[in-house]
Amino acid sequence: MERKNLDPYKVAAGIRRRVLEQALRSGGCNISQACSGSEILATLYTRAMNITDVEAPFDPVYFPGPPTATNKGITGAKYNGERRPDLDRFYLSPSQYSVVLYATLAATGRLTEEGFTKFGEDGYVIEHIGEAHSPGLDINGGSLGQALGMSAGIAMARKLKGETGRNIVLLGDGECQLGMTWEVIQAMCLKKLNNMVVIVDQNRQQCDGKMTFVCDMEHTLRNRFEAFGCEVYEVDGHNCEVLEAIINQAPNKDGKPRVILAQTNATYQVPPLLDKGHRIHYVRINPDEVEKYQALIENFKEMEK
Repeated sequence: MERKNLDPYKVAAGIRRRVLEQALRSGGCNISQACSGSEILATLYTRAMNITDVEAPFDPVYFPGPPTATNKGITGAKYNGERRPDLDRFYLSPSQYSVVLYATLAATGRLTEEGFTKFGEDGYVIEHIGEAHSPGLDINGGSLGQALGMSAGIAMARKLKGETGRNIVLLGDGECQLGMTWEVIQAMCLKKLNNMVVIVDQNRQQCDGKMTFVCDMEHTLRNRFEAFGCEVYEVDGHNCEVLEAIINQAPNKDGKPRVILAQTNATYQVPPLLDKGHRIHYVRINPDEVEKYQALIENFKEMEK
């Protein structure tokens, strides 16, 4: 499946459909993350990231065990194509988005459809909280905020080597409440890591509910990032054309890392979530709701055509 032939909006619909199908299979899933993040990931995997296609979709394997002298372990990096100095790398920071990433890989021909249905099955690498061996990943993203630091360190090493590829990180807005995040942002600016692109899914939701209830940062985020020395953009996170244009601007000449505050909606295109209240981090589907979600799945199938 060639990336150039994929419509990001159709891919986004396919991502949401697969996540809803998984929710029906397991009785619940991280649906709100698919609502807010699908256009971001669809844009990255169809247009914005400089990565190669894969010859054929991969099937997730059974976990081979921790690395030992005889078992060197595996990573999920192969799902993102070749590893070259001129190519981009993707890092997922909020690991609760893993199912959305897996759905993206399936929608773009990098993960088999049968492999996606292994999600959460005991022993397989396609885990609920993705690890370094999971599809599309090569570092452990959680605890929250951890992946940003690792990707920045890798970006610094790549820059010292003269590599031209970027490190692109998807960050949750809830992670911006963590001191670890700001320590990394400070270091990124100090070291002028303009090969870093950080996309914040600003859906205003976190594990314990709305961010306004937990620790409101909505109106200060841009100022904070700019104060540290980042190049900051606020965009509609459901507009694939705008996302692509900002992500693929030339690197900042003054060495500033790029931060994109993607304004998103955690119930986008899935109205039943509005009836769930403010805690929609992980959504369980009740038996009397199945028909609603089945109808949405059929709607997303039409949007994919």
